[in-house]
Order: sequence, then C-alpha cells, then structure tokens
Amino acid sequence: MAVREILKMGDPRLLRVAEPVREFGTPELEALIADMFDTMHAANGAGLAAPQIGVNLQLVIFGFKSNPRYPDAPQVPETVLLNPVLTPLSDEMEEGFEGCLSVPGLRGSVPRHTRLRYEGVDQYGNAIRREVDGFHARVVQHEVDHLLGILYPMRITDFSRFGFTEVMFPDLDPGADD
Repeated sequence: MAVREILKMGDPRLLRVAEPVREFGTPELEALIADMFDTMHAANGAGLAAPQIGVNLQLVIFGFKSNPRYPDAPQVPETVLLNPVLTPLSDEMEEGFEGCLSVPGLRGSVPRHTRLRYEGVDQYGNAIRREVDGFHARVVQHEVDHLLGILYPMRITDFSRFGFTEVMFPDLDPGADD
C-alpha cells in the first residue's frame, strides 16, 4: 500500500484522545491497516498507533520476529487491536528503555506494568483477549498511550535516564532510531 508520514512530538494531533472505531471489515479500514504495517516496517518499529499517522482512531498495530531497534527483545506476535482496554494484573512495575517513531533519536526509561490483560477487537470485529508480560506488555502499553494522547516522555520519572540513543546506546545500529 503506502508508507505514511509519522507525526513528530510537538504536533498537537498526537495529544488528542482517539475516537473508537465503529465500522469493521471495511475496505478503508483494511487500507489503513496495510498502510500502518508498511509504515511500521519501513521505520523498523515495534508498533504504531493510528494517531501517529494523523488518523484519530483507537487502532494500534504491533509485533515483530526481530527488531533492530530492540535487538534483545523477544518476539511479539503481529497484532491489529482496535478499541483496546488494558487491565493491569499486578501492581508490579518495571523500568525499561523505550523509543518512539514520533520521538526519533531519543530513548528514555519508563515505568510500566509488568503483567496485563488487553482486550479489544480485530479489524473484523472479532474479540481479542490476551494476558501478557514483559516486553509484549510494554509495547501494548506504549501504543495504547498514543490513543490517550500520551507520549512516553510524559511518563518518565527520572530524566537522567533520557537522552539521545546514539549517546546512551552507542552499539545500536545508528539508523535504528530514525
């Protein structure tokens, strides 16, 4: 389909609360999802939310077998998730470094729930319900934050652990966070 422009931090469209998806299985929705996967893969992303390409809908995609931006991360199944609801399964939080296609070149340590359940529907309106932990849980929380108008720097609690990827992680592929 097409690689779309990814909005950058500072664009007010990234701060909106997204609208629920109300129609499923439409050609327009299929085309949007195909564009999102093309865009995510072209940018080596682990996930992408519709608001990041200027579409104000509760739609996220995520997943990969391997990812140069997160070389040590385990696989996450490719998923299309609409109208998501997250439920933490414990109070346990874990700090971990995140990057974002809308915040290129930077990484920051963000506290996230270690285990959660996510529920929603796929592009056809079929129910999705999964219990996940670790990096999978982190990716889902990061992407769903975009639907609430939240970018990961807004969740950082220790700004001494926020900076340029090339400085903080010099062994990463230099093009991996563009």
